This record gives sequence, structure tokens and C-alpha cells, in this order.
Amino acid sequence: MATPHNQAGAQEIAKVVLMPGDPLRAQFIAEEYLQQPSCFNEVRGMLGYTGLYQGTRLSVMGSGMGMPSMGIYSYELFHMYSVEAIIRIGSAGAISDRVHLKDLVIGMGASTDSAYAAQYELPGTLAPLADYALLRMAADSAQKRGLPYHVGGLVSSDIFYEQRPQVNARWADMGMLAVEMETAALYMNAAKAGKRALAICTISDHLLTGEKLDSQERQTGLRQMIELSLEVAAQLAADQSA
Repeated sequence: MATPHNQAGAQEIAKVVLMPGDPLRAQFIAEEYLQQPSCFNEVRGMLGYTGLYQGTRLSVMGSGMGMPSMGIYSYELFHMYSVEAIIRIGSAGAISDRVHLKDLVIGMGASTDSAYAAQYELPGTLAPLADYALLRMAADSAQKRGLPYHVGGLVSSDIFYEQRPQVNARWADMGMLAVEMETAALYMNAAKAGKRALAICTISDHLLTGEKLDSQERQTGLRQMIELSLEVAAQLAADQSA
């Protein structure tokens, strides 16, 4: 069942999909962690793979940058390919002094400056939320692994080069932990489709202090996030097939 953005056949994508923003990171995860990985998509360079992780069939596919791109790919996965759950994995910039470099933020909800929700013509303001079962699995697994993590609010912004100097401070004043660019669209698509979604982000930059991870620290932090998300995805897939 090909779409303009995905050449995969109807059965080539697993029911649980990991979605990093970078398609090359999807390739890295497939080659490094999956057994017998098979590439199901190369359209527009948005690489997708399906393989086995500890005997469980999983897929990994890039989402691209920003909510329009995440919106397209996650919509198609949920609606055209019958995917049941998507776990976003990516980097984020901290805006809270409680959060530090290399910490994981598990997104309980995703506030946004985007107009993505306007399509639903709701009579108020939508609060896009994660699937609780996935969130609980991720938090429990992070606790068991001894990883530094926080569960709380993300901000999904349409703007990377922000021109308003007080914006992040205002979000932080409302308890938000970090800024990224995709989660709100994923959570909205999942809610509308009646599917499951979760975002797990590694703090690569601190927008209050100006700190940034160097290349080695970034690699270590991303591996922790990837391995945690694989564990959660495999657990969910096993529960669904039981």
C-alpha cells in the first residue's frame, strides 16, 4: 500500500515503530540493533527498516524535522499501514533548571505554538498527551536502568531560530521541561486515530545555560535513549501478540 511518501507494502511495517527525526539515525538503529533488517522505504531519503529485536518484530523510520513532516509520516503509518504505536526518539533543548545535559525527558504532554490542531475545529484548546501505558513502561525501564530521566511537558515549536528572547522563559514558567519540534503532531495524530504514541528525548542542549553536548557525549546519550525505546517497543509488541 504505497503512498506518495512511503513505498512499503502493506505487511512490511511492524505494529510498533520507532521514529527518530533523522533518517540516518533510523539506518543506524536498524544496522546496530536489529537482526535481519530490511529497508522498506527510501522515498525522499526518509529511510525505514523492519527487523527483529530480541526476537520481536519492530520497525524504525525517520520522521523528518518539524510537525508537518511528522504529521505526514505518522498519519500514514497509523492509517495506511495499521501501525498501533509510535515512539518518537530525538534530541531536545532544556528550558528548566531541573533538567541537565544527557537527561531523558519522557513527554507526558506536548504544548505547542503550532496551528496543527486547527484542522480538528475543536471548541477549545487541545492538550496533546502521551499514551499512559507506554509512558509508564518507559519510566519504569528508565528507573530500573538507573538513567537520569524526567516525566513532564515538552514544547513542540514550529520555530528553531526563535526571535523572541522571552519565549522559552515563559514556557518554563508554566512548568515545561524542554523544547523540540515534532511531538505535538504525533500525539494529535495518535489521539485522532485511537492509537498509541510516546516521545522520549535526550537533552542535547541547555537553552538557559548555553551548554551543549560534545560529539562523544551526544553519542552516549543517544544510545541510552535508543536502548530504552527499543526495550519499551519490544515489551509493547510482545504484549500485543500475547
